[in-house]
Order: sequence, then C-alpha cells, then structure tokens
Amino acid sequence: MQKLSRSRQILSHGLFCVLFFSIWEISHRIGLLSPTFFGSPIGITQFLWEGFFVKAILWKQLGYTLFGTLFSFVIGSTLALCLALIFFMYPRLERASEPYLTIFNAMPRIALAPLFLLWFGLGLGSKIAVGSSLSFFIVLSSAIAGMRSVSQDHLTLSRTLGANSRQIFFKLTLPTAVPTLFSGLRLGLIYSMLGVIGSELIAAEHGIGQQLSFLQSMFNMNGVMGLIGLLAAIGMILTKSMTALEQRLLRWQ
Repeated sequence: MQKLSRSRQILSHGLFCVLFFSIWEISHRIGLLSPTFFGSPIGITQFLWEGFFVKAILWKQLGYTLFGTLFSFVIGSTLALCLALIFFMYPRLERASEPYLTIFNAMPRIALAPLFLLWFGLGLGSKIAVGSSLSFFIVLSSAIAGMRSVSQDHLTLSRTLGANSRQIFFKLTLPTAVPTLFSGLRLGLIYSMLGVIGSELIAAEHGIGQQLSFLQSMFNMNGVMGLIGLLAAIGMILTKSMTALEQRLLRWQ
C-alpha cells in the first residue's frame, strides 16, 4: 500500500512537471513569454546538454562550486560543534561570548565578500570563507539548542542511577540533540552553497556563480535559467541526503 502511494506521488509530480514545462514552451512559441527574460524549456535543455555532454565545460565549474560548498560546510559545522560543546561544558563562557557572537552573526557576510576577496584572493579560499561564516552560526545555534533540549527529569534520573558525565552526554544528551542538530546542519549546508555561489557571482575565476554572472551579462537566459534549475536540483539532493542520514541515525527511535 505504501509503495502504491509512493508511485502515485511520483506520477503526480511527473505529470505536473510535464504540464508546467509544456505550458511554458507553448507560451514561448506563441509569444506570451519573452525569451529575453524567461528562455524556453527546450533551449534550457539544449544548453545543459551541450554544457555537460558536448563541450563538457560545466563539469569543471560544478566541481569547483560543490567542492567549495562541502569544504566550507565541513569547516563551519566542525568549528560550530566544537564551540557548542565548549559552551555546553562552560555556560559562563557562553554568556560572556554571546554579545560578540550576536554582533558577528548580525553582519551580512555576503556584504563582507569583497573583504574576504582581498584577504583570500579570487580562488576557492574566499568562497570557502564566506560559506563557512554562513553555516557556522546556524549550526552553532542549533547544536546549543539541541543539547539544552534534554529533559531535566531524565538528567536527574540518570544521575540518580549512577551515570557519570560521559555516559550522560553520549547516552542522553547527544541522542536527544540529533533532531535539532540536523535541522541546523541541513540549513548550514544550503547556506554554505549560497555563500559560495554568492561570492562567485561577485568575483571568481571558476564556479557556477561565475558562469551565471557571465551568462547574465551576455543575456543568455536559457543558460541562466538552466544553471538556476541545476542549483535548485543540487540543493534538493543535498537536503534529501541529510534527511536520509538523520533517519538512519535516528532509526533507534
């Protein structure tokens, strides 16, 4: 029954996509939609086919963006998790650091991208710096919130039964924090990609963002829409992957 429901859901999504792109293409052909602003599904498909399988230039650009996204996510989330653990162990340090973290978090990191470009250059370093700064605060706040979501009754019961601090952390605090933590990790991964692409749009030697900026300057709307759709698909795949990992880790529930 569940497989049948899943099949119907996939079929309905497929029919909707076919209908949507058919209306888009027909509107383009009869002149309701200007190709200068919207492109066409067939033109977008041709652009992606040539970019990936004929000229094969998009593989390299996509590789730069994905590497920068994953690397910045790993750096930002690792630093955030380490700092969240320190704050969990030393609450006074968190209270002392909170005003400064709030100030840094309020800074628009995309607006600071030119500064990162001056510090780290046009290469991947500046993109990783922007992406890491965006994911860091999201993962940090979710990690702290998750660790503090443990029921005080469960903590009291664990201590009464003789559990030490190490056992309480790994057997109670960490499993309880996983759902909240993964919510932050999913957002952190997406924001890492947004930071990398945003900095590539400003100035870069390679990457999907750099290609978007170039295609926009050439008024190649098929290319722009194609890359935007590609990035949306990648974002969905990354989010689904994180959700699958979360479900695997929470199988015990």
